[in-house]
Amino acid sequence: MKNKNAKLIYAQSSDIKARIYIEYRRDMKKKAIAELEIKDWLQEKLKTLFKREDVKVEKYGGDRFLWFLRGGGITREPDFIAYIGKDSKLLIEFQYADREDLRYYDFKISKVAKKVKGVRIPYKDRIFLYVMKNSCRYAFIEPKWIVENGEIGVVPAWGSRQAYRVPKDIFEKILKKDETLKPVLKMIDAKLMILNFQHQLLDIWEEELSNELQKVIDEEKLVKIIPKTLEGFFKVCFILDHLNKIPENANLWLVYLLSYANTELTLKEISMLVYSLDYIYSKITALGDNELKELEDKIKVLLQTINNYYNEKEGLYKSTIKESPLEETRFALFSINLIEDIIQDAIVYHKAHFQPIVKIYQHVEDPLKVSEALRNEI
Repeated sequence: MKNKNAKLIYAQSSDIKARIYIEYRRDMKKKAIAELEIKDWLQEKLKTLFKREDVKVEKYGGDRFLWFLRGGGITREPDFIAYIGKDSKLLIEFQYADREDLRYYDFKISKVAKKVKGVRIPYKDRIFLYVMKNSCRYAFIEPKWIVENGEIGVVPAWGSRQAYRVPKDIFEKILKKDETLKPVLKMIDAKLMILNFQHQLLDIWEEELSNELQKVIDEEKLVKIIPKTLEGFFKVCFILDHLNKIPENANLWLVYLLSYANTELTLKEISMLVYSLDYIYSKITALGDNELKELEDKIKVLLQTINNYYNEKEGLYKSTIKESPLEETRFALFSINLIEDIIQDAIVYHKAHFQPIVKIYQHVEDPLKVSEALRNEI
């Protein structure tokens, strides 16, 4: 049998839901990176706009603390809320564009206006912040202005859904240049690069396991999965995850898996453990006090161990000579990414005693240096 046919057997055994959910989480993380990085800059701009210091900006909506919803989907609420003094507040929608060659600037109808007796009435309780990434320009826009200067039309990039479309020549007149945006946008780019780079580990693992399974048919070799080793436990979790199956006693699996966590693990071993931890943890609805304490303690151990492997001079991670610095760094970033997800979720659903994650990859010591080192290595 040809390899491609054996590979197809493995592909067909996977439940596409698992892959879709993984991609959904990455997309939501991209959104969260931009929003959390722009928040402080936005607060300072609003202080200037309203000519007062008592302005505080916070995330808003269903993703104000968790950057992706457990059940999937997206929140339709505004991205931020600004408290102006004690008695006034303002909702803020955030949009930004990578491209400068757009013919129209599009705004979702539901975010701009509400329908009252068949007539669309612009919202008065919010504004839009629109940022042009490449030219460091921005604008604060009232919904009324969008309705008056835009027309409802079909947006091909949005699956042919309708939106308010403001022509480029009109829109660009309200944009302002701001050099203070540069470091913010640079950090967003660095973290998006890190996110995409570490996410590739899933494809690597899928290919490796696919090749192992192909050998059963092509070379009549046995595939041994020994659940009493960390690697064996990981493979079981990886396959079950892709089959969209749930362990009958996930809490027991969690305690067993956490027993592997120690300061002697390599970065590859940590990444396998953390993937398994993310899979099992997400299937648990309630944690006992001892289970929660073990989770808290072992996550701290894992984060400290990853941090100890960081080479500040090179901007890369290294734990063993058996792997390249590039792959070692991928293991580290992948692990940090999932650990931060677990931390936020555990705070919300299990009242865990963690410090909240205020920015994505806050456990990466220097994201700018790491992203630059990665670009030099790739």
